Amino acid sequence: MELQKMNGHILFLQFEGKTSFGMSVFNLSNAIMGSGILGLAFGMSNTGIILFIILLVIIAGLSAYSIHLLLKSAGVVGIRAYEQLGNRAFGPPGKLLAGCIITVHNIGAMSSYLFIVKSELPLVIQAFLMKYENTGEWFLNGNYLIIIVSAAIILPLALMKQLGYLGYTSGFSLSCMVFFLISVIYKKFNIECPLEDEHINMTGLSYHLPVNVTEDICEAKMFTVNSQTAYTIPILAFAFVCHPEVLPIYTELRDATKKRMQKVANISILAMFVMYLLTATFGYLTFYGAVESELLHTYSRVDPLDNLVLCVRLAVLVAVTLTVPVVLFPIRRAVLQILFPEKPFHWARHICIAFCLIFVVNLLVIFVPSIRDIFGLIGATSAPSLIFILPAIFYIRIVPEEDEPLLSRPKIQAACFATLGFIFMIMSLSFIIIDWVSGENRSVGGH
Repeated sequence: MELQKMNGHILFLQFEGKTSFGMSVFNLSNAIMGSGILGLAFGMSNTGIILFIILLVIIAGLSAYSIHLLLKSAGVVGIRAYEQLGNRAFGPPGKLLAGCIITVHNIGAMSSYLFIVKSELPLVIQAFLMKYENTGEWFLNGNYLIIIVSAAIILPLALMKQLGYLGYTSGFSLSCMVFFLISVIYKKFNIECPLEDEHINMTGLSYHLPVNVTEDICEAKMFTVNSQTAYTIPILAFAFVCHPEVLPIYTELRDATKKRMQKVANISILAMFVMYLLTATFGYLTFYGAVESELLHTYSRVDPLDNLVLCVRLAVLVAVTLTVPVVLFPIRRAVLQILFPEKPFHWARHICIAFCLIFVVNLLVIFVPSIRDIFGLIGATSAPSLIFILPAIFYIRIVPEEDEPLLSRPKIQAACFATLGFIFMIMSLSFIIIDWVSGENRSVGGH
């Protein structure tokens, strides 16, 4: 085991890893699986099937490579906290930068999950009560519901001491997403295309439907480029972000070695790749050009009280609610690393940070109406930093020059990788800003 070799370095384990290989795969898959899965069919409708598959393969491959860079840097210096890698590469500013980017990104992710709860949970309760519209009672108010969900479910799970125990809840929330996928495949063979004409007009989607709607709407496109295509790359990139969670999961892996952890990462990425591809393909082949940016909304246009869609909504709600605590762990770790680097574990601090984070995220979700604009901006900066830029520059700085000179192939590859991240970031930001300036409302589904 690596521990014996690292006597000269900072030791990274206060305890032996206790989490099994399978549980670690569950935890990492759950960290990868985000709310982005709901937008993938919309992405495919704007790129065409073949282009989408090419993009998905490229981004899954890049994500696995970036985890390899992270694990190699962590192995060289025997540190398994993202912020400490920053510290090792660039001193205190590096630590602060890594901590801030993780915090910003994960608060964005937690908020997007709670935003799904805020918009979907009232619809589920409404369907249970057989109501066709929201009649304004308090239990149909999303703001009250997210406070109740946060206090009753998210906070108790976030108070656990180790991530390993969350493997069971991760397994459960992944099962919910598998159910979502099976339902999407089943619905493909049960929904006639085209939908009624008035449904198509109702959605306000007409701006990106072709003029000859009837001929075109039920044809699968292999390649297509339109004004929305530019958003597909950021959607896909964000669909594979799990980097802040990689190192904590590595720390808790039983018999942890770099090779074993890379295997956990590869299996998780492959499993999510298959799930994403199937969800996008069958979602797209159900609605073709009429698919909305949030897949569940497209189904409720067919029948708002459909029982299967109701169960799927419930499953997605359970999955995103149970993912919030997994995303909260790295933020708490970052806050502890920055504010209390030398202090031993203390329950009061542990509980207080979790409570404050959940409180802040609730405030954001309740008071910020256009949450997508803010998190579009955060996502366009923090996701490329976490996937491309930080792993690559840490690798270049941390791996000693006697092992790999600056002009060796692995370091040149890492430098290209970081450059790719900057290009990505500039592209995403410019598209978002152009979108704001032109005022085009791309987020049709409301999330």
